[in-house]
Amino acid sequence: MEATGRELGISGAELEALRCGALFHDIGKIGVPDRILNKPGPLDEGEWRVMKRHPEIGAQILAPLAFMAPSVPIVRHEHEHWDGSGYPDGLAGEEIPLGARVILVCDAYHAMTSDRPYRAALDRWEALRRLRVGAGRQFDPGVVDAFLEIFSVREHPSSVPGPVVA
Repeated sequence: MEATGRELGISGAELEALRCGALFHDIGKIGVPDRILNKPGPLDEGEWRVMKRHPEIGAQILAPLAFMAPSVPIVRHEHEHWDGSGYPDGLAGEEIPLGARVILVCDAYHAMTSDRPYRAALDRWEALRRLRVGAGRQFDPGVVDAFLEIFSVREHPSSVPGPVVA
């Protein structure tokens, strides 16, 4: 996450807020029952409602800690989508803190390339292709571009099939 932030020109206190936000972005999952977190199949509507509260819970946990203040909005908004379809507040585009947009992309890549109770890990190239496809909808296109740059994918765009990120 730090490398993606640096690629985007993030530095100083903003980079430190990104680092802390990255470390604690899922702390709110402490408020989600294990039976939901580890469910081997799709979540039902009620379970999904509980899961979608974890960013708010995380922000509430961190809010009393003064040194975490710059990271609280990052933690709260790390599941907001570029097109406004995310949660908890339905923010869109630049309304979403940049650190949260970075974490969303990096965390999505990690989730896609890790085994989950409900599916096997994707290979690196398929995960990168899915990030490209999601750019402009789920993900900030500029953040996806920076993430791909770190992988040097932009030098060989044919190696990752899918739409080109503008």
